[in-house]
Amino acid sequence: MKLILSTHNVTLTQAIEEHILTRIDKLEHLDRWAINARVTLEHDNLKAPNKQFCCSIRLAVPGPDLFAEDSEGNLYAAIDLVTKKLEQQIRKRQSKFKARKHTDASATKRKRQDATSRD
Repeated sequence: MKLILSTHNVTLTQAIEEHILTRIDKLEHLDRWAINARVTLEHDNLKAPNKQFCCSIRLAVPGPDLFAEDSEGNLYAAIDLVTKKLEQQIRKRQSKFKARKHTDASATKRKRQDATSRD
């Protein structure tokens, strides 16, 4: 997966980059079809002290992209919460896909059973 990392008023350190990479690897493990991840880190002094750091991630996947954003007082906490939101979106997307596949299979099975019972 391709990672695009951009910052605004934040100094990108090696530790922050490693933290983001470990979180993105976890997302990639959940959805192997992810194409790229666009991570934006922002720091705003004008906001309340408990919401100064903002992290947003757009995950490009086949179909509609997944997007999550969160603001926290700690940059690492913001990154963790955003990845948690994306994990939930990936799980929801996968369970919807499985449910759709299951209903299609059960509908064809019912059709076959009705066809054999008529004969």
